[in-house]
Amino acid sequence: MLDRIALVLVIIGSLNWGSIGLFNFDIVAWIFGGAGALASRIVYTVVALAGVWCISLLFRSREEISAGDRQ
Repeated sequence: MLDRIALVLVIIGSLNWGSIGLFNFDIVAWIFGGAGALASRIVYTVVALAGVWCISLLFRSREEISAGDRQ
């Protein structure tokens, strides 16, 4: 379950970065009142932690990841 939550957060982060790259528009900053706002910084931090967590997916065996889904 934690893997899926982390993956969703990473997807949200990637969509935000895509909007910055393509349109120069930061969705998180827009929603929470600027990139320096406390809420924006919390979102950025949580997404970054999710990205770090997802790095572990690269080093797990396929069987271990599948077994985690069944639990």
